[in-house]
Amino acid sequence: MRMLQKPHCFIPLFVITLISLSRPCFCSYRDNPFRAHGYDHPTTTSRYPYSGVSKLFKFEYDDEIQSRVDNAPTPVDSTVVNVDDFGAKANGSDDSKAFKEAWEYACNSSQGAIIVVPKDKIYHLKPIDFSGPCNSPLILKIYGTIKATVHHSDYQRRRWLFFDNVQNLRVEGEGIINGNGRTWWLKSCKINTTLPCNEAPTAVTFSQCSNLRVAQLRIQNSQQMHLSFNKCVNVKVFNLFVIAPGNSPNTDGIHVSETQNIHIKDCVIRTGDDCISIVSGSQNVRVTGITCGPGHGISIGSLGAGNSAAYVSNVIVNRATLSGTTNGVRIKTWQGGSGYAKNIKFQNIKVHNVSNPIVIDQYYCDHHKVPCPKQVSAVQVSNVVYRNIRGTSASNVALKFNCSQRYPCREIFLQNVAITSTQEDKEEHIAEASCSNIRLSYRGNVSPPC
Repeated sequence: MRMLQKPHCFIPLFVITLISLSRPCFCSYRDNPFRAHGYDHPTTTSRYPYSGVSKLFKFEYDDEIQSRVDNAPTPVDSTVVNVDDFGAKANGSDDSKAFKEAWEYACNSSQGAIIVVPKDKIYHLKPIDFSGPCNSPLILKIYGTIKATVHHSDYQRRRWLFFDNVQNLRVEGEGIINGNGRTWWLKSCKINTTLPCNEAPTAVTFSQCSNLRVAQLRIQNSQQMHLSFNKCVNVKVFNLFVIAPGNSPNTDGIHVSETQNIHIKDCVIRTGDDCISIVSGSQNVRVTGITCGPGHGISIGSLGAGNSAAYVSNVIVNRATLSGTTNGVRIKTWQGGSGYAKNIKFQNIKVHNVSNPIVIDQYYCDHHKVPCPKQVSAVQVSNVVYRNIRGTSASNVALKFNCSQRYPCREIFLQNVAITSTQEDKEEHIAEASCSNIRLSYRGNVSPPC
């Protein structure tokens, strides 16, 4: 059975260009107001930053590369591959073999293929590797539900649905991917502190894929992370609904690692950990139109764990709404790391009852039983813009910049920030800022100020 597939794949790529400016000349300095509370290094601020600040972080598209992505191959005269035709039953038994055979048949097609998971059916799968490279572009249409096995012994590696080395792939279809993660959560050391801390599987992983689109799916109740992109290039992610209980441990919504040129757009994410986490090796990341909460907010990091080198640059988070999250927009790095997190912009963000709306924490520690030792080295955080961020903080401290003494945060810019506290003991609901070892500048109204 064949069908004519009209070429309409659209996978945008952007290359972010930082327009470098000379270092600002701070017009005024003042002593660190937190010195009396034990902070040794001064925090440098300016209420009148240099006149060229409006040009900071001007991002442009590379038209030539954009054109190549727009014209990426799409299946034409494609073979339609229905998983039922390969023996999938959707009757509660294991359908892994049928899915694997359907993938291999489609991957070997010379004219492209559309793999169909029919609607109104629930397919149970063990861990599967969907490997490339394939002979032609593929579309995976998920209309029904794919549900993970609950037997932990089935997982030889910490992954469930694993797409590896596939080019020109679209995964879409308004269906459901269910990680069936509750049994994994109950065995987490964050739920039961008497248990050892072990990793659980990621529900959906894309590794070393290029020209990739993931859209219009519901991904829920992952064993650990819901959706991960590792070493991918040219990715568009949009119209996803990612959901898990707010107390489910380590269930990040979308995790981006060593990936370049990725656009995450118009997603609703409600989980027990970061709605979006962006970690080392990631560059040219654009996040727009995100609704987040519950969860831990939108995070860059953690970076530098285990004294490692980490590098993240050229990130824009634009138009996000965060409600009831433990953090808002956060950069978190471990002591002892090295490298950088730079050229980052958070703008047009609403926060509602968020515990820590704006955070840079260079002393991040996720060890619950043993405190992290003091170390001198740190990941350098620089060139970060916070613009048009408004709303309410569930704690007294709305801005928290806890930066390294040896590698202070520098070139941090705040413009039109207005966050009040929901705490009843705060007079007129005025929030506070906690700022140490940071060089920053202001423009417009910033409340609370450092």
